[in-house]
Amino acid sequence: MTKTICIANQKGGVGKTTTAINLAYSLAILEYRVLLVDADPQANSTSGLGFDPKNIKIGLYEALVQDISPDDISLNTDNSNLDLVPSNIDLVGAEIEMIDLPNREKLMKRILSRVSDAYDFVIIDCSPSLGLITTNALAASDSIIIPVQCEYFALEGLGKLLNTIKIIQRSINVNLEIEGLLLTMYDSRLRLSNQVVDEVKLHFQEMVFETIIQRNTKLSEAPSFGLPVLEHDATARGSVNYLDLAREILQKNGMTKMATAEKILQ
Repeated sequence: MTKTICIANQKGGVGKTTTAINLAYSLAILEYRVLLVDADPQANSTSGLGFDPKNIKIGLYEALVQDISPDDISLNTDNSNLDLVPSNIDLVGAEIEMIDLPNREKLMKRILSRVSDAYDFVIIDCSPSLGLITTNALAASDSIIIPVQCEYFALEGLGKLLNTIKIIQRSINVNLEIEGLLLTMYDSRLRLSNQVVDEVKLHFQEMVFETIIQRNTKLSEAPSFGLPVLEHDATARGSVNYLDLAREILQKNGMTKMATAEKILQ
């Protein structure tokens, strides 16, 4: 059974795309079939996997507006277990063109349902907004991961996002769950980072992932090479963090192939 997870937060710069790319790649490394969907007009997930958005002639925009199957637009990556539905700047116009289409909030759900049987996971990278494309991603997903950076104003706008999720749950996708809040850009040397971790865990408790993504140079520079951090430097702290996150998600969903002794302690 396919698990569809969207990575969303209307606040920018919190690590959504970094998480989408590296979680998808980590799951692929662990031998699960993964489809990464770039649902952001900035197309950073596309470029982060080594594809130039300027050369993308057909992508998520055409799938949504022209009802084209993901099979016809997905790209093979360097990992045989990971495919990509790319994006480019054309996606900006999709929200306008989708307004008059029937069931406009469920267009992404419909197109992804055509290929879901081919994958164990579908990971959707959302833009930093709560517009129609993000609404489509939430409607198409089983759960949502919310990256929260360990910096000042970490909880800014989080209440608005949680209210949006509740609206989606009531009106469009009753099965949508919060997979977890993911603390990112953590620096153990900074008092502020530790304060944010404590505050988020105090407010949201079991909703917060045990795995914390630490600030890491290799993690930051990997996109400039068009590579996931695991391919850029498998020994980097960021690589270890995202593999741990993948394992935690697998364990949480009862999909882990790990021996009991290797499971994350709760």
